[in-house]
Amino acid sequence: MKKSLLSAVALTAMVAFGGSAWADVVIAVGAPLTGPNAAFGAQIQKGAEQAAKDINAAGGINGEQIKIVLGDDVSDPKQGISVANKFVADGVKFVVGHFNSGVSIPASEVYAENGILEITPAATNPVFTERGLWNTFRTCGRDDQQGGIAGKYLADHFKDAKVAIIHDKTPYGQGLADETKKAANAAGVTEVMYEGVNVGDKDFSALISKMKEAGVSIIYWGGLHTEAGLIIRQAADQGLKAKLVSGDGIVSNELASIAGDAVEGTLNTFGPDPTLRPENKELVEKFKAAGFNPEAYTLYSYAAMQAIAGAAKAAGSVDPEKVAEALKSGTFPTALGEISFDEKGDPKLPGYVMYEWKKGPDGKFTYIQQGT
Repeated sequence: MKKSLLSAVALTAMVAFGGSAWADVVIAVGAPLTGPNAAFGAQIQKGAEQAAKDINAAGGINGEQIKIVLGDDVSDPKQGISVANKFVADGVKFVVGHFNSGVSIPASEVYAENGILEITPAATNPVFTERGLWNTFRTCGRDDQQGGIAGKYLADHFKDAKVAIIHDKTPYGQGLADETKKAANAAGVTEVMYEGVNVGDKDFSALISKMKEAGVSIIYWGGLHTEAGLIIRQAADQGLKAKLVSGDGIVSNELASIAGDAVEGTLNTFGPDPTLRPENKELVEKFKAAGFNPEAYTLYSYAAMQAIAGAAKAAGSVDPEKVAEALKSGTFPTALGEISFDEKGDPKLPGYVMYEWKKGPDGKFTYIQQGT
């Protein structure tokens, strides 16, 4: 009787407190879900949510279901810290995010101190993975890689042009502009202007007048699509015939909505388009059937979730530190292809390529990978 009673108590305790087989793996998505960069936040959110849904349908992570929690950082570093602390309180083990480097870098320190692993699909500033933290990974490239490609492209295609390098003073925008400047200068191109503007500025008439006086024909922009679209539109309105070249911060079809027809011919670097991979045809169709175009970072976010699940399976554990070790020692199938990570947490993936904004089959302007 005593033995039976003890067994019953033990069984009750197991049911009450639960074993790992019945638990959820809490994975957070941190991104600008509102504000001027909400289009990018939607990409990260939708990508992660669809991946979680597909992984759960296939049995989850080591038999446990993924539970998603969302955090809106509105692209603000202070709000990003608040979101990070909320994730800690929510029992989050992993974070897919954030979008901005200026948010990802300080938030990752909160995560490191609290045993949370972060994979960003979008933060490209090298500092993110250069601090020796155990928990920082990304499925995208770095600005020193992206800037190198952009600087060489400027030298190869616009060597005799008068180039203005403009940035938004953020860790991402200025970081990318500086890397591009470094590569362009090394290749023999010296800019005639180098200036910073403020995020949220709406009137660039004084800057454009200055560029007209300097005879600028190429504008390299380090920043996001919101200001880029206004610069393109206002430059055209003021009669400045200059081509804008930029990075992955403008890869949203919202750019065309802001810039109008003047967006035609704009160039930007980004990774090879994962939606063109034959293996992703059904996945892309699944997103579109749900009314969402999986552009830009959507599949990078999907891949981040796949990497977490694959590494947890390899580790036989959902302990974030063990998953981090597995990420650095394995190779995992994702929507981006087979992905592995170096000791810093940077992915070993194909490099950046150039895109040009032109009209697609539907007659709307979009960014199209050159050579496809």
